[in-house]
Amino acid sequence: MRENKKWLMLVLMMFCVLMISACSSEGGNVDGEKAQEIKVRINDDPDFLDPHLATASISYQMILNMFEGLFAPETDGSLSPAIAESYELSEDGLTYTFNIRDNVKFHNGNTVKVEDITYTFDRLMGTKNGDPLSSNFNNVASIEAPDTDTFVIKLKEPNSNFLYSLTALQSAIIPASNEGKHNDNPIGTGPFKFVKYSPGANLELAKHEDYWDEKLPYLDKVTFVFQSDDQSALMALKAKEVDLTGVPANRLAEVENDFNIRKQNNNSTLVVTFNQEREPFKDVRVRQAINYAINKGDIIDAVFSGYATPIGSNMSPAMGDYYKDGLQDVYARNIEKAKELLAEAGYPDGFSTKISVSSHNDMYSNIAQVIVENLREIGIKVEIEVVEWGIWLERIYFGRDYDMTTIDLTGRPSAYEILNDYISTNDSENFFRFKNAEFDKIMADVLKEADRDKQIQMYQRAQEILNEDSASVYIADYQVLWASDKEIEGLKSYPFWFHDMSEVRFTE
Repeated sequence: MRENKKWLMLVLMMFCVLMISACSSEGGNVDGEKAQEIKVRINDDPDFLDPHLATASISYQMILNMFEGLFAPETDGSLSPAIAESYELSEDGLTYTFNIRDNVKFHNGNTVKVEDITYTFDRLMGTKNGDPLSSNFNNVASIEAPDTDTFVIKLKEPNSNFLYSLTALQSAIIPASNEGKHNDNPIGTGPFKFVKYSPGANLELAKHEDYWDEKLPYLDKVTFVFQSDDQSALMALKAKEVDLTGVPANRLAEVENDFNIRKQNNNSTLVVTFNQEREPFKDVRVRQAINYAINKGDIIDAVFSGYATPIGSNMSPAMGDYYKDGLQDVYARNIEKAKELLAEAGYPDGFSTKISVSSHNDMYSNIAQVIVENLREIGIKVEIEVVEWGIWLERIYFGRDYDMTTIDLTGRPSAYEILNDYISTNDSENFFRFKNAEFDKIMADVLKEADRDKQIQMYQRAQEILNEDSASVYIADYQVLWASDKEIEGLKSYPFWFHDMSEVRFTE
């Protein structure tokens, strides 16, 4: 009987230990630590999960957590080694030799091989099927892998911007074994791996346990929650249903006492733009008249509560020396001048047109309302059309089926990448249908120029051309206000849209 009692006590003790262990680990909370899981509000779905097909800045906010290139962009716009541990450049500036980092693992557990890197660039260049996915590598003469640790790219001509084409923004390294499934089951080498995509709801990522930087990441799970409505997003933040969201400037007072507020200089360009293949926007005088009529101050005050910097070209002051100051004042509001230009162009009584905006962010509709009132003063009647984000991308950005639109063009780490949207032959990005021979020549020549001071002069002249030709109405680089749980640390700001979760964690 005594032995039976001992046995029963032992069973009860083991049961208690198991129960305590289960309770302590429930929800990822071990030894009282905060669960390392975060929910981040995003305005809408990604356009693609395949990094070589994605074009929307919304997509890159999320998917850059899954992918890496040979190099990685830094918060100050510089580059650091990623899959390539180091590189050498030949004296003639044509041959780049990359030393590949040892033991980098894809999310499926396979080690990255030079064959995967070759596959990546063959896919981007369309080497095998004649259908390139990117124009960034038209200048590549050849690629080769002389051994298991080395990858070589030879250019036709020197390119001062080439290394910036080697981050995940332009050339994420993906496994050859995943051919045909890069969008449905994306696999990269980044700190987080794909778990599940639920269209209209969320994108779930999980910690990449075999990430080459053994210290990172801290989070076990990241969920990007899609919510286009700011009111619903703020309610979700207050209810702790999301941990991080952008906040409209006019709603800041509602959350600034209970959450951490971070002000991010966006390095984007908010534009009101035109389809320059359509009448009457083919005429530069019409475009200039609209520039004179639109009140940037009204938009900055009404939509951003003053949290924005006026611009005059497709570049933000965040780009430092490359930025051409003073252009923001060229089209100071002048209704009489605007009317004169319209009359010269053959529209003394104005005309009717439509501005098509995406529904994924309320600010576009708010901007459009200001535009309607401003342009009414010079006889231009504007109808507002609100479409879903996917339709905006398909019909307006890719299909070029629009009269006017407004959008914020995402920042990039390099001056060239910011301005190359306007190159006449850049069919994938020049949705304005802008054409200017001098601009094209500058953008071709700057890639061959090694002297930084001369590069700066060329980029500044390119900005002047965009301003003179009124390629768009350049409104502002606006600040993004982020509200987050007070226990979150490690958030970083980049000169482009990227919610980098690699160093984010919850403190106790």
